[in-house]
Amino acid sequence: RSRRMGQPHEILDGIERYFGVSAPLAGLRALVTSGPTHEPIDPVRYIANRSSGRQGHAIAAACAALGARVTLVSGPSAQPDPAGVTTTHIETARQMLAACQAALPADAAIFAAAVADWHVARQSELKLKKTPDVTPPALALVANPDILATIAAAGPARPRPVIGFAAETHQLETHAEDKRRRKNADWIVANDVNPASGIMGGAENEVHLVTADGIETWPRLDKSEVARRLADRIAQVLST
Repeated sequence: RSRRMGQPHEILDGIERYFGVSAPLAGLRALVTSGPTHEPIDPVRYIANRSSGRQGHAIAAACAALGARVTLVSGPSAQPDPAGVTTTHIETARQMLAACQAALPADAAIFAAAVADWHVARQSELKLKKTPDVTPPALALVANPDILATIAAAGPARPRPVIGFAAETHQLETHAEDKRRRKNADWIVANDVNPASGIMGGAENEVHLVTADGIETWPRLDKSEVARRLADRIAQVLST
């Protein structure tokens, strides 16, 4: 389902006409993904990642605040839909990919969602029952589509820039740079999600911005400030 809340770009257009100033992303379209995906095992169980959606939702709001027309594709999350953003709610990775493709063309795409890497090959239509004399079922897993790589290879419809996220527990910079190259992303926003960091699901983030020019480390910041800085960088790229 999709829901549109408010239209800040219309307000910004009016401000631009009245005061002669412009919002840096006015007239541009941004695609943002957020939250986890849920991959059903049976009607009551699923495979998921530990993501609150806080960072992705903040990025969508920050892009909208700069005048962009934002489509947010969100997995299950307790975060409220950002004002002024068209939000499409999905459950699975395959649904997320379809919603992202439907949102093209876009000028910028930011893939902050924690997408499950696999889904169950055959979902049970009935709840799997645990009984003392039955061996636990073996789950055959199938790889989910690679949303970042698919959009990065979208040809003429490819956004500029395409930005992915890398949540890592070790060799952060090495894995992030490898991901950027393999998936043809322009940037990777990498963060350390070891449980001791408190980042996964928390209010703050400490990220490394990985680009073809190198790696830039940002201090630990509120996720809304990380979003604002990232939106500013996107605006700089799209203004050139």
